[in-house]
Amino acid sequence: MAPAHTDGEDASHDHLQPLVQSTVRATHSLFSGTSVPTQSDALLSSQRQKISSKYRAEYLSSRVLPRSMQPTDSPNPLLLTAPRQTKLLTQNGHAEITVCSLTNVEDEVQKVLDGLAGRQRAQAKKHKVPTRELVRMAAEATRDDSAPAGQQIVRKRTYEPVRPEWHAPWKLMRVISGHIGWVRALAVEPGNRWFASGSVDRTIKIWDLASGTLRLTLTGHVSPVRGLAVSSRHPYLFSAGEDKQVKCWDLETNKVVRQYHGHLSGIYALALHPTLDVLVTAGRDSVARVWDIRTKQQVHVLAGHRGTIASVVCQDADPQVITGSMDSTVRLWDLAAGKSMATLTHHKKAVRALALHPSDFGFASASSDSIRQWKCPRGDFVQSFNGHSSIVNTMCANNDGVMFSGGDDGTMRFWDWRSAHCFQKTQTVVQPGSLDSEAGVFCSTFDRTGFRLITGEADKSIKIWKEDEEATEESHPVDFRPSLGRRRY
Repeated sequence: MAPAHTDGEDASHDHLQPLVQSTVRATHSLFSGTSVPTQSDALLSSQRQKISSKYRAEYLSSRVLPRSMQPTDSPNPLLLTAPRQTKLLTQNGHAEITVCSLTNVEDEVQKVLDGLAGRQRAQAKKHKVPTRELVRMAAEATRDDSAPAGQQIVRKRTYEPVRPEWHAPWKLMRVISGHIGWVRALAVEPGNRWFASGSVDRTIKIWDLASGTLRLTLTGHVSPVRGLAVSSRHPYLFSAGEDKQVKCWDLETNKVVRQYHGHLSGIYALALHPTLDVLVTAGRDSVARVWDIRTKQQVHVLAGHRGTIASVVCQDADPQVITGSMDSTVRLWDLAAGKSMATLTHHKKAVRALALHPSDFGFASASSDSIRQWKCPRGDFVQSFNGHSSIVNTMCANNDGVMFSGGDDGTMRFWDWRSAHCFQKTQTVVQPGSLDSEAGVFCSTFDRTGFRLITGEADKSIKIWKEDEEATEESHPVDFRPSLGRRRY
């Protein structure tokens, strides 16, 4: 009696099976010159035996109809051949078909196997989609406007750089002195007759735009004035400072008629809504507060930034409020709901300046790493303006497609808004008697016509710039050198 094998012994011999098979294969190839049948050959042999057994058991005996069912005037239609059958009489006397001498069972089985293989190839060929068809289907899928953005298959377009428009260079026109501290805020009156300036010396001065003479000095703040705005709907001037105060000045009496209380720290930015009677202020408490001008009530507290808000702008279409913060983000706000619509995180450094284009539905944001242009209302990124190597404190744009940016080191850049081409690089001129370290541009604005640029600087002066009227395209050609790749990021 053979000894019984336990499961442990079978498991211990499992790892020897590959070694035994390789040894048998090597022995056969060495002595017989033939290879050992592979697993696929064994599978084909078992399939052949299965079909052959089924063919013999079920179909071989039915190839010939019984005599009672055969027609008398025509041959048997099911009879493929005229086989000579060998019949054996059983005990009951019935004839049973056992052998078909003229029919080769192996040939019939091979035909069945060939038929199955051909059917599988036909089905595979039927379901196979050509590459051209796949490309065509993908192209049709891109035309579906209902697909979400970013999930459509689009062909990469060849980058064609936008050629910039020619703009005349800007030159210094006038230097205005009068403040005894840094000039941190500027605002032009809607009638374009005068402008206001706010300084670290805690005063607000009104200047005649045509002659540059001083008209009026307003005192009331106890800290540097950081924001100014002149209303186009009411005879009001709004000011905000680091003393946490927001004041409304009546320009007919030159006195403060309203004050808006609520900020917990210094205010760094102020903006008026162009069509609504609301005022937006923001500062070191990391929130932007929306005020009703008439009732002095706080309408919204736009919270979401994690750092000081350094700039804020307003427009009459969504997003109606845009803020730039020291946390290197730009937020677009829904004024009706008081919530953030989008957060732009492309910048790596603090965003200190924002600029709205007067006619194009877009804006630009500036930080020390780059200046980026965005498209409203969703805040889609358009392009980058590269050229500054210092902190950018201020930006502004006019209707002619000129954007100005001023740096903390006194650098001034004039850009073409459409192509992001810097057509003029210059340095501000410090006032005689000032240090070279005081060559910084803190604030800027264009007048209502866009032909004059006003800058407030660290040398306590206000400078007015204008275009060079004698410049032509021949004397100052466009130095346009496009790069091979698109500068998007």
